Amino acid sequence: MNKLNHIAFIMDGNGRWGKKKGKGRNFGHLKGVETVKKIVEASLRLNIPIITFYVFSSENWKRPKNEKSYLFKLIKNYFLKEIKNLIHQGIKINIFGEIKKFSPDLRIILKRTIKLTKKNKKIIVNLAINYGSKKEIFHALKKSKAKLTIKNFESNLYTKNLPNPDIMIRTGGYQRLSNFLLWQMAYTELFFSKKLWPDFNEKDLSKIIKQYKNIKRNFGKI
Repeated sequence: MNKLNHIAFIMDGNGRWGKKKGKGRNFGHLKGVETVKKIVEASLRLNIPIITFYVFSSENWKRPKNEKSYLFKLIKNYFLKEIKNLIHQGIKINIFGEIKKFSPDLRIILKRTIKLTKKNKKIIVNLAINYGSKKEIFHALKKSKAKLTIKNFESNLYTKNLPNPDIMIRTGGYQRLSNFLLWQMAYTELFFSKKLWPDFNEKDLSKIIKQYKNIKRNFGKI
């Protein structure tokens, strides 16, 4: 039975879900945040040590201004409202991505959340915000230039000191990686769900974990 250390999520389908309900894309993003909270709580119950959410990609800047503003407001309000719960539940927050592009108030809240949760040990929740894997790889290569080895290169990735994802789950029906953890997912088991992210739940997660645990993982061996 395979050991499970790390699950990565591409949370696709929020906007489509909101439009399908006749309430707009932003409503879908609001419900998507509620699903994140439910999946974190489910992961705590299932004793998953690390989870990573693809929150906002470096390509998402192409989206309409009002949608971007709403997304950043959701992130800010979530951490202002939930910081005490995060600390109480033992959740450690990490951020992957270039946060310097965000407004000063959002950067302050993100840095404060990282600082206040850094000693928590029940679960690590990584949030990929303004993240692009190609950029991450490029910057890690530049930093490793003087001594370019795989070990040194990996020490310059956002995921240094973390195991690579065992499972990647993408909701929304599309089967692509969308510039997410490309290096880290070389041997990750990929699962694609037709459900839109706000409809994804603990039962779906448990079903995927059960499938994963029965997969024969060879890593090049027989």
